[in-house]
This record gives sequence, C-alpha cells and structure tokens, in this order.
Amino acid sequence: MLFLLGIVSCDSAAISAGPKQPAVLTRLVWQDDDQKVLRTADLLDGASPQLGPISTIAGFPTLDAARQTLVQMEAAQGMVLVGVRDDDDGKFQSGWALVDSGVEEEEHGDHSHWHYPKTPSVRASLLDDKQGNPAHLYCYDKSFFLANDKLSGFTWLNPQAITAADQADAVCRKAVFHQGGGGHITLAAVNGNVAFSTWIDRDGPNKGRVDCVKLNSAGNKEIAQTFHLPSGGIHGATANSGKVFFAPSDGICWVDAASTAMPPQVQHISLGKDGEKPRRTGGFTAFEKHVAFVTGAGESATLCLLDATSASPQVSELSLKFAKGNRPTGLEFVKLRRGSPLAFVFQDHAADVEGPYRLTIIAVDPNEDGNWNDAKIQQELDVGKAKVEGHGGHHSVAFDADRRRAIFTNPGDGTIAVMSLSDLKIVAQFSVSGIPSKLVAIGGRGNPD
Repeated sequence: MLFLLGIVSCDSAAISAGPKQPAVLTRLVWQDDDQKVLRTADLLDGASPQLGPISTIAGFPTLDAARQTLVQMEAAQGMVLVGVRDDDDGKFQSGWALVDSGVEEEEHGDHSHWHYPKTPSVRASLLDDKQGNPAHLYCYDKSFFLANDKLSGFTWLNPQAITAADQADAVCRKAVFHQGGGGHITLAAVNGNVAFSTWIDRDGPNKGRVDCVKLNSAGNKEIAQTFHLPSGGIHGATANSGKVFFAPSDGICWVDAASTAMPPQVQHISLGKDGEKPRRTGGFTAFEKHVAFVTGAGESATLCLLDATSASPQVSELSLKFAKGNRPTGLEFVKLRRGSPLAFVFQDHAADVEGPYRLTIIAVDPNEDGNWNDAKIQQELDVGKAKVEGHGGHHSVAFDADRRRAIFTNPGDGTIAVMSLSDLKIVAQFSVSGIPSKLVAIGGRGNPD
C-alpha cells in the first residue's frame, strides 16, 4: 500500500509540474511599419527554433499611422530606444520611446548567463511638438544619441544612469539635449566625453560643417569648436579607435578625436568616381577595430573595409556585383564562435524595380590574420521581399548573444527567418502580422531562474 501511495504521489507531482517549457534562445523586438508599433516574441529552443507568442510592447504610445513613422532603433544595457518622426517637421508629435526588454545579463568573465524574468514594456516615452523630428539614432559606449534635426542638436540618454527607482518622468529628465549639428544630422561620440555632430548642407556657410560638443549629464548648449570638411552633404558618421569618420558627398573623411588642434586636421580618402560624380557612402558600420561601408549599386555595388587603428587608414574593396537596380543595405557583422567574422548585406530595391531580393554573406578574414584585405563572398541566397518606402521597409538582421543564429526580417512577405551560423542554412521561418522591418535581438540561451 505504501508503495502504491508513493507511485500516486510521484504521478501527482509530475502532473502538477506540467511539461517542461522550452528554453529561450533570444528575445526579439521589431518594428511593424504597417501599424507603427513595436512587437516582441521569444525565439525558443526545439528540434528547430520556434517563435513564442507575439505581442505588442506593453505601454507603447499609440501613433497616427498616417502621420507618424518609427525611425531607427538600437539596443543597449537591456534597453531598446526607438525614434518617432512626424510629417510636419516635428510640429505634430515626434520624439522617442524607451523599452525595458525584460532581459537580464549575468556576467561570468568570458561568458554570460541570460535570464528573462519580465515581459518587455515601455520604461518612458516623450512625444510632443518640441522634439525636433528625430531621424538618425546611434549607440556609442552603450549610450543612445538621437539626432533632433529641427532643433539643430541631439539628445543623449545613458541607460547606465537610469536606476530601478526612476519613474518615467525621471527617465525623461535624464534624456538631455546638446546643441550641435544641423539639418539631417549624423553624429559620432567618443568615450562619453565629446560628440561630433554634422550639418547636411551641400553649399553655403554650413557646407561640410562639423560641430564638436562636450557631453554633459545636464546637457550642453555651447559648441566647443567647429570645422569644415572639403565637401558638404554629410550623411554619415562613426567613431572607432580614437578616430571619427564622416561620409560627405566625396569619399570619406576622418579626424583624430584626441587632437588638440583647432580645427583638427581633416584627412580625406577618395573612393574614385562613378562617371562624373565622386563615389560616396551613406553611412558606416563599426565592428571591433574596423570601419565598413557600402557604395554603388548594381554591378558597381562594393563593400569597403578599413582598419581604424592604422595611422593612415586605407580602404580595401570587395566587388559585390549585384543585379541591376539592387542596392546594398543593412550591413551588419557577427564574430563567429570560430573562423572568420561574417558580414551580412542585403540586396534591396525600390518597389518599382524588377529584381531579386538576395542576401550576400562575406567572410571578411578568411585566413584569420586580423587583416581584412582578403575578404571574399562566402555565400549568396534568395530571401523574402523587402517593402522599400523612403528610408524604411528594408531587410534587417540581428544575431543572438551566443552567436549561433542570425535572425532577419522579410518586410514584403511579413516573415522573420532564422539562419544557423554554423552552416548558413535557413532553419525556420515565421509569418508575423504587419510589415516587420528593423529588428534587434537581446540575450542568449536562457539559464534556469
């Protein structure tokens, strides 16, 4: 009898415990360009990865889908910041929303444990007619920098300065404004000390203008110094290894961020010409000690790489040879658990262009000597459709913190795909509502709590 009671007791415990829940592999947050909301779901372990329940981020502000758009989005310190832009130069309602991803990282020296104790929710948001219609958003040194175009400045928000006790209004007060830059602003920040904010003007007194601004936790309306690049139309900036790089209408330029010279000496790197026009780029991707960018379209599409630690950086080029009308977009890098780092770049095109949608994957250091001048295309594959409208609707790729998977969106198909980084094969694809565009992944395989 006692034996039978023991069996019944054990069976009851097993029933009450229920089936074991699959481990979380990473948490996804993506923009839905149709409904103008942020959605989230966990990627779950299984024979093939599964997508958990999809939900809208709790507390996300209701936007006017006809008048407002989500702009760039970045993740840092378990937080996600997204910009909001309107159709009236910021006079309707623009600003930002800060999301707590609910993911916690427990660092253990050479690795981290990941925990998912909370569902994502909006920590704070600021939408009104005084935010200057932001467009570009950057993350430097785990801090967010949001360009306030119509205010000729930018907002600095450091997630590390936010405490658990801070209410939404306290978080908003820690998002501080700095004067500097003008028009369609791009910017770079160095070591949490100084920012270089650009002017978009192609002609006139602000042609090629860059403003240097000292970062201050209370904000700063004083510009420390101003200098000019040899050409205007600046549409990109980044910082790496003590240098600041700019993307004007002719080639690229860089300065020494620590230079005490006023103005600093501007170094120019020509990218040659496409016909009569100088080649240029629209932005940079910094990865470890390297700065990368793309230029050209169709047959002339090119990936450019340079070592930012070099005293005199030189550009190495890899011809991508895209289909006619296709442009390189969404350049991102991942450091594999072994072997060469990989670059991912999509072949997108406008809606009125007939052409394939493809993903090109590049091994940037095949011989693993740290020098990327031997980069080569490793694989190309067809992917789902984009849905390009203006600056939005492009494919977007992110990587789980364990560097085992790439996850990317197909906006025109309403799908999210998962690729194994061990063999570069698609292992799962999920239909989601709306138009999934920009995507971030936070965390790695979850540890039991």
